[in-house]
Amino acid sequence: MSDFIAAGASADDVPAPAEGVLLTHFLTVGDVPRSRAFYADVLGGQVVLEESPCIIKVANSWVIMNPGGGPTDDKPDITLRPPQDRHTASSFLNVRVADIHGFYAAARAKGAEFFTPPIDRRAELRCYMRDPDGYLIEVGQSTGLLKGLLARTDTEA
Repeated sequence: MSDFIAAGASADDVPAPAEGVLLTHFLTVGDVPRSRAFYADVLGGQVVLEESPCIIKVANSWVIMNPGGGPTDDKPDITLRPPQDRHTASSFLNVRVADIHGFYAAARAKGAEFFTPPIDRRAELRCYMRDPDGYLIEVGQSTGLLKGLLARTDTEA
């Protein structure tokens, strides 16, 4: 095992496809250890690499995180920073679970703060929380969607 791979992880846990494409989610964070602990503890992720960048394997995907910073030669004129406005989101992490009520209870016991308990939206049960940097995370369980029922709109009762 390489010196840079976290204890309990191997090179096979690094997001590096042998062929084709693999999708990961990158987050700019204010405090890598704090965010690493959240994604490992609350979402049950496996720390693959602790920093530079931090890589957490969560279920069948990865969350990659680094602190913010200014432009680099491969992304000139682009500055990375954590969310600045907790009331606006242009993107969010969507976590699908098999048992939303069980996940909700376990995550709350580990310190996660949700806006509401899970709500039935007809196609799914869902609720939202934020990570330590303010990233919005939807937690959902497909229910009606499995039977062809689409999500309820805000105008429907």
